[in-house]
Amino acid sequence: MAAYETLRWRGDAATGVLQLLDQTLLPEQRQEIDCRSVQQVWEAIRVLRVRGAPAIGVSAAYGVVLATQGLRGEALESFRAGLRQACEYLAGSRPTAVNLFWALNRMQQCGDCWSGDSTAELHEQLLLEAVRIDDEDRRMCLAIGQHGAELLQTGMNVLTHCNAGGLATAGDGTALAVIFAAARAGKRLHVFADETRPLLQGARLTAWELQQRGIPVTVICDNMAGQVMREGRVDMVITGADRIAANGDAANKIGTYSVAVLAKHHGIPFCVAAPSSTFDLSLADGSGIPIEERQAEEVTCGFGRRTVPEGVAVYNPAFDVTPAGLITALITERGVVRSPNRDSVVEHLGGG
Repeated sequence: MAAYETLRWRGDAATGVLQLLDQTLLPEQRQEIDCRSVQQVWEAIRVLRVRGAPAIGVSAAYGVVLATQGLRGEALESFRAGLRQACEYLAGSRPTAVNLFWALNRMQQCGDCWSGDSTAELHEQLLLEAVRIDDEDRRMCLAIGQHGAELLQTGMNVLTHCNAGGLATAGDGTALAVIFAAARAGKRLHVFADETRPLLQGARLTAWELQQRGIPVTVICDNMAGQVMREGRVDMVITGADRIAANGDAANKIGTYSVAVLAKHHGIPFCVAAPSSTFDLSLADGSGIPIEERQAEEVTCGFGRRTVPEGVAVYNPAFDVTPAGLITALITERGVVRSPNRDSVVEHLGGG
């Protein structure tokens, strides 16, 4: 198991805090921060101290608990108003990862369905719901890993893009959970980690996680993926996802679509690993997925040094959408969906 925790709740509902591993400092520094207010959680999500769709959802759930700590003892109507305000506030932190809205909806429903009179007891229930979301994510990560590991054989080289490991979830990750599970089963693997511009989540985070687990990893620049594939060095691509539409179109970190096109051209299986909470069946296809655009400074002055002349325009979408036609399989906690389409996705999520 990992020797690090991405997030954890410490204490009781009334006075507890959310502890996060500050991912903006990795790999140079390993430092935890205590979030004692909903504002701190919003900031941590927005500036990527915590990131990855599942981890964002879990953190937001705990953020709701923090936001309502001061409402214990208030009238039920006032408490519910504060709960709604907290959910709306946290929903504005990042737009693409559907797990954020899924978790906040769970917390809102918990408050709406409360039939008691004590808001202190309701607040305790909110913490229990956040803990359930946390525990479910950990179990889903393990199940994703077990299902996905069956697709891997010893000696394979796997390419991944961005970070979909334990740092992106409450548990073992999604794409990297597959790698971790295969390694536990005794399969020898090697991973190529795309650097993942502009914030280098692959170089800073994925490589760090794999190194922590003792799994061989080689970092490559994003624009090297095609050459590495052409040289026959990649046997499979596995990425995570932040939102998956009903037909299997999947949004993930910018650059994923390019990798999928390259994999298709070279005849390499391209798989997406994600929990069922990442699916958004309200969207018929990926065209409806909102794409977050981030600050130009992430490109122009990445990590403190200006690399773009002042006054030059910058376009910085944080995600792109890979069409289902380029995806060989979707790996969830329920199993594997091969050649995903609307019928197979809906059947997969509706069963069990």
